[in-house]
Parts: sequence; C-alpha cells; structure tokens
Amino acid sequence: MRAMLEGNRVSRISVRGFAVASATAVTTVGAVVGVASGSTQPSNTNDFEAAASDATLLAEIPAGQQAQVQTASLTQQADAQAMAADTAAKKTAAEEARKQAAASAIEKQQAAEKAEAAKKAAAKKEREEKAETKASRSSTRDAKDFAPQSSYTVAQVQAMARQMVPGDQFQCFSNIVNHESTWNYKAQNASSGAYGLVQALPGSKMASAGADWQTNPATQIKWGLNYMNDRYGSPCGAWDFWQNNHWY
Repeated sequence: MRAMLEGNRVSRISVRGFAVASATAVTTVGAVVGVASGSTQPSNTNDFEAAASDATLLAEIPAGQQAQVQTASLTQQADAQAMAADTAAKKTAAEEARKQAAASAIEKQQAAEKAEAAKKAAAKKEREEKAETKASRSSTRDAKDFAPQSSYTVAQVQAMARQMVPGDQFQCFSNIVNHESTWNYKAQNASSGAYGLVQALPGSKMASAGADWQTNPATQIKWGLNYMNDRYGSPCGAWDFWQNNHWY
C-alpha cells in the first residue's frame, strides 16, 4: 500500500457524495505509516485526523474503480461550473434586457412628448392664422361704405378692392380680375354675356350684392369676393383653380 500511494497526488473522495477535495497522497501515506510503526506524530491532531480520514476513504474504493470515481466527480464539478456559468449568463442577459426595455420606454415617451408638442404647436398656429384672417376680414370695408360715383378710374377701383378684400387675399383677387376684365367694371363678353370686374355669368347674378351692380365696382367686388369664398374658400383658392383651368 505504501509503495502504491507514495509520490502520487490524489484527490480526497467522498464515496457517498463523490465530492472531491484537494489533498496529497504523500501526506496521507506519511500519516498512515507513522501510525502503523508507532512513531511520534506531528502535534497537529487535525492534520493527523484529516490524513487518516483521507486514507480510510481512499481505501474504501477498490483500486480499479478509483479512476471512474474521480472521472464522475470531475464531471459533476464541470456540470456545476457550467450551471453556474449559465445562471450568470442568464442573469446578465436579463439585466441587459431590462436596461433595453427601460431605454425603449424612455424613447417612446420622448417621441410621444415631441408628437404632442408638435400637435399643440400646429393647433396654436392654426388658431393664430384664423384669428389673423378674421381680424383682417373684420377690418375690411363693405360696398355700402363707398359713396356712388358716376364713373371710376382703374386706380380708384383697385383702391376700393384693397379696402374690401383681406390683405392676404388681395393679390390672388387682383390676378383673377386682371385676367377677366383688366379692372374694367363695365367689361362685357359679347359671346357669353359675362359682365363686370369678375365676369359674372350672367351679370345679373351680382344683383344679390346690390341693385347697382352694372355701375358700381364696389358692388361687383363684394359679389366677386363672396363668390370666391363660397365656392373656393378664398380668392387664393379661386386663383389656384383658375391657373389649372383658365376659368373659375
């Protein structure tokens, strides 16, 4: 037995649980031989007991099965380490997933806040534009605000239109009148019968704005503005249509 154990390092093996703890056969053999010969042992009783226990446990396993037991124990150790590594990896993955979910939630919240802010800004701009348009229209003059004259120059007609048409719509209104009558409030289309600044067809339609529709450009401007607003939303809406169709 002494010849078999000396100089070889083995592992302490628990037969019941196949647990292995590091130990050396040199220590174990020295302790066992010392006991057998009756020689004096080291003063450390714990070392002696551990060595004797190692020798006893090792002796319990047949020599031919020691390698199998060691292999099984090492396999158990490897499995335990693999499980520990897998657990650690899962924990790390779970933590990373939690961080990503938190970051995604923050991004979604920020995107929602930006969208809400943009929506509010657009609504505010729309309200301001409507208020501006309303204020502009409320400041315009009506046809009845102008005293009738026997005749009107182009400059006078244009000055009346500037006071009756909202400022942001005047250029569009002017573009249509330029194409339809070149600001001649007595212009008449010989073939169709269209009449006046905005070439109402028939011209008698303008009677809804005033009985003096044939001679008063203010009445024609009033009717033309109402027509453009009712049918196209505004003079600029009418001008957009005119450019595509050359009529309105």
